[in-house]
Amino acid sequence: MPSAPAKTDPPAPTKPPTEDKAAKRGPTNRRPFLTDGLRWDLPASLVVFLVAVPLSLGIAAASGAPVMAGLIAAAVGGIVAGSLGGSPLQVSGPAAGLTVIVAGLIEQFGWPATCAITAAAGVLQALLGLARVGRVALAIAPVVVHAMLAGIGITIVLQQLHVMLGAESASEAWDNIMAMPGSIFAADLAAAVLGAVVIALLLGWKHLPAAVRRVPGPLVAVIAATALSLPFNVDRITFDGSLLAALSLPEMPGGNWTAVVIGVVTVALIGSVESLLSAVAVDKMHHGPRTDFNRELLGQGAANVTSGMLGGLPVTGVIVRSATNLEAGARTRKSAILHGVWVLVFSLLLAGLIQLIPQAVLAGLLIVIGSRLVRAADIRTARRTGDLTVYGVTLFSVVFINLLVGVLTGLVLAVALVLWRVARASIHAERTGAGDGNRWRVVIDGSCSFLSLPRLSTVLASVPAGTHVTVELEVDFLDHPVHDTLEAWRSRHVGNGGTVVIEESGTATLHDAQAGPPSRGSSRSALRSGFAPWRSWQRRLIGPAAAGQDAAEQDAAGQDEAGQDVAGAHVSGPDVPGPLRSVLDGVDNYHRRNAHLVRPHVQELSSYQDPGTLFVACSDSRLVPNLITSSGPGDLFTVRNVGNVVGDDGRDASIEAALEFAVNELSVESIVVCGHSGCGAMTALWADPEGTVDPEGAGDRGAGDRGAIDVWLDHARPSLTAFRDGHPVQAAAAEAGYGAVDQLAMVNVAVQLDRLQRHPGLQEPLASGRIHVAGLFYDISTARVLQITPEGIDHLDPAASSR
Repeated sequence: MPSAPAKTDPPAPTKPPTEDKAAKRGPTNRRPFLTDGLRWDLPASLVVFLVAVPLSLGIAAASGAPVMAGLIAAAVGGIVAGSLGGSPLQVSGPAAGLTVIVAGLIEQFGWPATCAITAAAGVLQALLGLARVGRVALAIAPVVVHAMLAGIGITIVLQQLHVMLGAESASEAWDNIMAMPGSIFAADLAAAVLGAVVIALLLGWKHLPAAVRRVPGPLVAVIAATALSLPFNVDRITFDGSLLAALSLPEMPGGNWTAVVIGVVTVALIGSVESLLSAVAVDKMHHGPRTDFNRELLGQGAANVTSGMLGGLPVTGVIVRSATNLEAGARTRKSAILHGVWVLVFSLLLAGLIQLIPQAVLAGLLIVIGSRLVRAADIRTARRTGDLTVYGVTLFSVVFINLLVGVLTGLVLAVALVLWRVARASIHAERTGAGDGNRWRVVIDGSCSFLSLPRLSTVLASVPAGTHVTVELEVDFLDHPVHDTLEAWRSRHVGNGGTVVIEESGTATLHDAQAGPPSRGSSRSALRSGFAPWRSWQRRLIGPAAAGQDAAEQDAAGQDEAGQDVAGAHVSGPDVPGPLRSVLDGVDNYHRRNAHLVRPHVQELSSYQDPGTLFVACSDSRLVPNLITSSGPGDLFTVRNVGNVVGDDGRDASIEAALEFAVNELSVESIVVCGHSGCGAMTALWADPEGTVDPEGAGDRGAGDRGAIDVWLDHARPSLTAFRDGHPVQAAAAEAGYGAVDQLAMVNVAVQLDRLQRHPGLQEPLASGRIHVAGLFYDISTARVLQITPEGIDHLDPAASSR
């Protein structure tokens, strides 16, 4: 019998037998690759082709490049980037995001030299891909990219408005704005109407029936407006020769190499970022293979080298064409490749039709494309996230200075804003309580470094001398200058008759700040979350009264013999008895830190409770049910007793009342019994299995009398008997390495579960499945929770179970 496949084996092929046989014959084994998904990719490629042609022509016109350069870039982007790129469903070609850059390069160096810069940028992109830095490019703040695209869109609109009106556009945005009134008064009416028709068709296309919208809107708009233009004498697209005649080798720029290098780097970086961000967006639109970002850079680099060497525009991944590709049903990269083939065929055979298109028609198309680069959703996001300043400054710089300065300015501003948000701390002081106003609270929250010293010094100086001050230090980073500033202020304040309590509930501490180099602590803190015991965060009162205390008084106040802070932050004041201070200080901490967080959750529970679980746990102080179950107010109906016992035969009215109320009144859906390691009840049961006379109480109660604990443990003695009889849980616990007392504690949980299963009041809800019972065991030394079953133990922590 053949063995079953391993879990790591790939799934068995599901191809029909005829394909398997064909694959064995050798040369035809490529057929599945060529035909797989073609029924979806072929029609999708035609749709993308129809969208790409008018967009490519418009982008070439907006860049000031030869019109055929746009079609060359579209064909190369589809065939080369489609074949080699790392994003299978992304479509590449000339993009509006580079029009301003290309227009500036053409004006400065001429078209042949711009082609050389495009090819050099492709080499740089390929090197970045080989260096495997694809994902690093994604570290650019999205708000900068959005603002850059919006700035490019505004620049395109300002330029093409003049073209649509039949006038000449300027290279600078400010010049286009100033010349707009003159272009409007001298407008060519026919050209303006044709551009308006294109704009109206594109804006209204999304409102037409779905059957009509299957035809690409840009294609319909260009064809319709071109047909309307035939009776009129308007400026049309012109070019000399065919696509083959447009192919030309690049030329080296004539000097000014600094500007050349800047141009190469700008084209490479902007093109790479736009392509990678487009690939990320494409990944979110389908569930197929994810993008290989380094391979995508290699593919884009190869496409730009090819396009530049053939006389085409720079190539990037384009989200509009990619989204159209996905919406049309594309399944593989063959759709992008075929779209490039169709562009090539069209350019060779039907290029003459392009010269019928009026310039105003392409201008109307570009105005819509440019306006769509300014997305209201991006502005709302920037406003909501506090990045509107970065967006506005970047957009203004791109439009009125140049794209490179705008992007660099936006990046510097974004980095500065991040540093400001991450490196600064929230620091404030406030008077607390009523009365004479002698109590103050200073809160330091966030990352506190030397950059925060001006604010920290100002706030500390605002606290009056001689007051009782509580400093709440909730920081995840704290350096030595902050430590020195706090210590110096504390010494001064105490010397002037005041008192200082420092509560450290963050992940960075004063001790760590002066013990070594500062480092950021974990973002999660047991102290901050309220999980840590009092001794971990309550510090002693520091003030003049402590100076004259003897050893006993220092110990009571929370100071050991070495003078170190140990426990008992006496926020509650000197008049409160020492034994109550920890509790009242804890209540004070709750009111200051947690009450406002809990209040929304408990307000709806103020008139009723609806717990889902009756939780029977031991009274041990180290076992915190809400902590180990990640539950909150209203989740658990908790019953705690010594040894987490349920009792038998109704001998304990407290347990019986809790069961009856939980099942009949609260309608709980589960009952959980939870034991723990190092249980005192199990230790006493193990040491005195027969229940002897209580020696301490014998003189008062008479010979033979038993203490209350000893009597209570009678509920657990059946667990000891089951342990001695070799209960399965005992064997499993022993195999796991637990000691005898912990083995007994686990068996005790299993015995209590058995009692619940046999309880008369639970027979019907258990049989109907309305209530389920479960056992848990909390291992204090590892802080892990195990599940106890009648047959053994199960690890609930994946990290523990995998060992």
